[in-house]
Amino acid sequence: MAEQSENTEQAGSKKQGKTGAKASGQNSGNAMAKADGQGATSSQATESRFVQELADQDDYSRWYLDVVYKAELADLSPVRGCMVIRPYGYALWENMQRGLDERIKATGHENLYFPLFIPYSFLMREAEHVAGFAPEVALVTRAGGEELEEPLVVRPTSETIIGHMYAQWVHSYRDLPLLYNQWANVVRWEKRTRPFLRTTEFLWQEGHTVHRTEEEAETETLMILDKVYQDFVERELAIPVIPGLKSESEKFAGALRTYSIEAMMGDGKALQSGTSHNLGQNFARSFDIGFLDADNERKLAWTTSWGISTRLIGGLIMAHGDASGLRMPPRVAPIQAVIVPIWRKDAEREAVAALVSEVEAALRAAGVRVRSDWREERPGFKYNHWELRGVPIRIEIGPRDAANGQVVLVPRTDRTAKETVEKGAVVARTQALLAEIQQTLYDQALAFRQSRTYQVADYAEFQARMADREHLGFVEAWWCGDATCEAEIKAETQATIRCLPLAQPEAAPGPCVHCGRPGVAWAIFAKAY
Repeated sequence: MAEQSENTEQAGSKKQGKTGAKASGQNSGNAMAKADGQGATSSQATESRFVQELADQDDYSRWYLDVVYKAELADLSPVRGCMVIRPYGYALWENMQRGLDERIKATGHENLYFPLFIPYSFLMREAEHVAGFAPEVALVTRAGGEELEEPLVVRPTSETIIGHMYAQWVHSYRDLPLLYNQWANVVRWEKRTRPFLRTTEFLWQEGHTVHRTEEEAETETLMILDKVYQDFVERELAIPVIPGLKSESEKFAGALRTYSIEAMMGDGKALQSGTSHNLGQNFARSFDIGFLDADNERKLAWTTSWGISTRLIGGLIMAHGDASGLRMPPRVAPIQAVIVPIWRKDAEREAVAALVSEVEAALRAAGVRVRSDWREERPGFKYNHWELRGVPIRIEIGPRDAANGQVVLVPRTDRTAKETVEKGAVVARTQALLAEIQQTLYDQALAFRQSRTYQVADYAEFQARMADREHLGFVEAWWCGDATCEAEIKAETQATIRCLPLAQPEAAPGPCVHCGRPGVAWAIFAKAY
């Protein structure tokens, strides 16, 4: 085992500049911090081994890809536009699934599963729907060594095949509502892809429900948006969102109304983080989902659909990441605390190992996801390794700690805020610190969004805001409701209406920010992923 020093921080773990960025809360330079009352040797001081240098956040796209690949969330695959989700990334997705699935089931929904393949004729039965998805559809035309009588669509979304089955399951008003959800993969043949944010294949959940009345369908659509999606993203992922209605041009193909939650990323762009669609009777009409009502009349049903996908992993990276890599919200972090044992001599190792085992067992028994890092690497290397991966808490245990029955806790959100804790209080303090980190991440993301949300006096200022890359953000303004006006704004600035917030101003509408005509809705404009 290479010689190690107790509680040693490798400062300046990421060099400032294009080859890397300096970690916040750390001193620059390559000197090793003092430990055990002795300074680092000159050979230690000159040894500069970094885990993985990240691109400067000024190159945001490169920084994002660096974090995805170097934190081992995902990797490239031999299939164009597809990614391999690595164990650390999949463990994160499983934790996200768990939190979302609990909310879906708590609101009365059940899980089921539909086939990956959909008859092409099904897609053609809803004209607006097929027009919206046609460019992204992948078709299977040959299988089993022969041409298929009918091509099969590789699932881009499941409204059509589910609508077909629901028509066979619904006969009477007594059969309603149907409240079902499926966890699945989907394929959309994207031309420009980016891991998690936009891939040819991705993982998601899609809920599909059937209701007796329009009012019941609308209640379901908004309930999913609020009690499931907004609650999940804000509480579990610590990302503040704005719930709102999509404009007609931005709504889901075939929907009556689409609602979304919109989040701001670290570069000021928006990420649509979840959608809930009131499909009206469009799909019920196309697939004959009807029922005999209490008045003995046959009526068409009202349907909804809603989904969240692995693109939220990309959202988590961009909402919370910093110059050193990921910062994981504790509630979904695959590893909530990592223990780094530190020793110089074999005799010290035994005492350190005893305390590490005791602390690890206590934390695991209390439900904390914990890991001990006994790799043959220097402490500074391990610190940087786990900081890159966003582990919320680092626990340092060295010979002095073992002798005194204590540990050192270091939160990922402020690595200068080290605290020494007696071993008997480690569980309680770790749990409290995890809650503090979760809240800190949310508060920081909300403060950032507020600092990058603007109200403008006129369209010239609007254009200037959208052209300011260093201070890009959301612009709140009145909109006239005209799709032509909306399209011109997009063509001129690349900004789209992210949503019409459900919380509209009480003041009388002002003029449209673009054309000056009377405004009908307060809108959030932004460039988006």
